[in-house]
Amino acid sequence: MQPNTLLDAILDEAGISNAGLAAHVNQAGRARGLALRYEHTAVARWLKGQRPRGQVPDLICEVLAVRLHRPVTLDDIGLGVPGEPAAPHGTSLSGFVERATALWRSDEQQRPHILGAPAVTGTPAVMPVWEWENPPEDVDVSRGGRHRVTSADIEMLRAARAHYEQMYRKAGGIATRSRIVGFLNAEAAPLLRGSYTDETGRQLHRATGGLVAVAGICAYDSDAHGLAQRYFHQALRLAKASGDRGLGAYVIALLVNQSLFMREYRQAVAFAEAALRAAGKHITPALASDLYAMQAKAYAHLGDGTSALSCIRRAEQAAERIRRGYEPDETGYVQPGLVNVQVAEALLSLGEVAAAREHAMAAVDNPAHDRGRVHRLAMLSTIELRQGNADRAAATAVQMAEQARGMESRRLRDRLRAVREHLVRSGCAGTSEAAELIDGALRVPL
Repeated sequence: MQPNTLLDAILDEAGISNAGLAAHVNQAGRARGLALRYEHTAVARWLKGQRPRGQVPDLICEVLAVRLHRPVTLDDIGLGVPGEPAAPHGTSLSGFVERATALWRSDEQQRPHILGAPAVTGTPAVMPVWEWENPPEDVDVSRGGRHRVTSADIEMLRAARAHYEQMYRKAGGIATRSRIVGFLNAEAAPLLRGSYTDETGRQLHRATGGLVAVAGICAYDSDAHGLAQRYFHQALRLAKASGDRGLGAYVIALLVNQSLFMREYRQAVAFAEAALRAAGKHITPALASDLYAMQAKAYAHLGDGTSALSCIRRAEQAAERIRRGYEPDETGYVQPGLVNVQVAEALLSLGEVAAAREHAMAAVDNPAHDRGRVHRLAMLSTIELRQGNADRAAATAVQMAEQARGMESRRLRDRLRAVREHLVRSGCAGTSEAAELIDGALRVPL
């Protein structure tokens, strides 16, 4: 069950509270001879995604049409004909834009039913990837609107994506998320509803897709997994509208990473294969190396050592072909050493501790942005403990805790806690100082 952001948005536009809508629906029902006794709690359930019964969806349209002085359809309130597909790709591009911007608005207003929504699994999780990979394509994405979109507008979106990505790397997703969502609402939404040719529209959808992907990363980093998944699905739809297969493959890599976190290992393998297959020649060496490395981690968790080692070889071969300056902005996260730390994690899962340490050391020896360095040090510390070298593990953990200062990230906190637990469990005297330092970092509330 997915939150109904369209109903939420139109209630806000009409200035009707949950209790007010319930009372108006009851009154409209009486005019039709229905004895309805809805309260605000029922409306809250509708906003969470529950479909009202019987004639109630039509009554909601009737109430809102009177209030807004215009016709309101079931699609307008997110309650289209039951049984028909309601996936974002199944709608027109303009319909998708309305759904997407409604989500941004609900996120900016911190609606609890949006922030707390769980990630979908099974068919609803797979369909957006399947629809990205398969026809129909968008033949014409031009649009008529009040504001003409210019190349300067698109450059602003690209600059914003780079800005918020850097902010995320330095300060974490929790601190960055509200800023990027505010930007999507204030700047990107009016542009998507503006006036543009097909050529400009494809550039616009590509630039917006890159931004929306970063919003998804920030939601993932904030532990809002259902919200992150919806942003990734939106970015995938925008990538399809842009015609940029490479951007779509990058977004799928983000879904692969989330699948690994949620322990959906078979899904992670399948998504990575879809990205590699569908993007084909448009996939860059950096992205290919990351996808193969994540596949290796998934296979390792599934206990398939042969497939994991095969993917490790492919990841390393792709990494050797990376040429700086020939990669799109989005794959800038694939820095030297990233594949090493991914491979180290896969090897550790396979019990190859010595080989894992070699890769972890290589990862730490390479320069990385602040956030990536925390993850690399956490992996190295974990491996050093597994090898019985508590003093070295503690020293590495101290570096990790100091590097993490100033970052607001649930994912980094998970790493800090995991390293702390391993240190404490080892019972070695030299680890207590590092554990105390991590405790100090964890005391600051997010």
